[in-house]
Amino acid sequence: MRLSDFKVLSFDCYGTLIDWESGIWAALQPLVAKAGGGLAREAALARFGHHESVQEAETPGLRYSEVLARVYARLAAEWAIATDDAAARAFGASVGDWPAFADSAAALAYLKRFYKLVILSNVDRASFAKSNIRLGVEFDAICTAEEIGSYKPDRANFRYLVARLGEMGHRPAELLHVAQSLYHDHAPANAAGLHSAWIDRRADAPGWGATPAAEARYDFRFTSLAELADAHRAEQRG
Repeated sequence: MRLSDFKVLSFDCYGTLIDWESGIWAALQPLVAKAGGGLAREAALARFGHHESVQEAETPGLRYSEVLARVYARLAAEWAIATDDAAARAFGASVGDWPAFADSAAALAYLKRFYKLVILSNVDRASFAKSNIRLGVEFDAICTAEEIGSYKPDRANFRYLVARLGEMGHRPAELLHVAQSLYHDHAPANAAGLHSAWIDRRADAPGWGATPAAEARYDFRFTSLAELADAHRAEQRG
């Protein structure tokens, strides 16, 4: 199997293209400050991942900015830190401030020359629009939890992706799903019979960070999007 066998790349955004862990950690600083230095980054991210997945399952129709606000309140309650609705809303609105990985824009610009590019993200349209500016590429389709009505790893999100792919004139076999999260993306992609590439952004870090642990198969593994683009270049030369 070669990367050039595919005609469409679908991407998870947060954790894959956008450095959501750095963004989350920065946006959690009001709680971290009130904790007096008692919250370690990796432990805080793991608790975020837990509460986010629970909240998304409980309220699948809620916009992501509102999901984040509730997650912030849940974390404050778990850590016994006083907070208020304004702070929770500010956290929910922080997505547009989360930075892109340094390699994302250039790699996407290269890949756009060879593939149609699609987003499949657990986010709302308004939040993604702010992130899209950082990515600097026009996607051929944008599929968000807001219009789907559920959050990955719900299989409905991948059924929606496959249906959207059909509207674009492509078969599932022509699609490679590109994502960091085994839990949110690769496991349900496996269930949908889709090929996938793991962008293992945490290859040098312990644990799973802001993503719940999971087991899944994948067809390719890279530690960055730049590495995927370089592998494609090598195929073109070969």
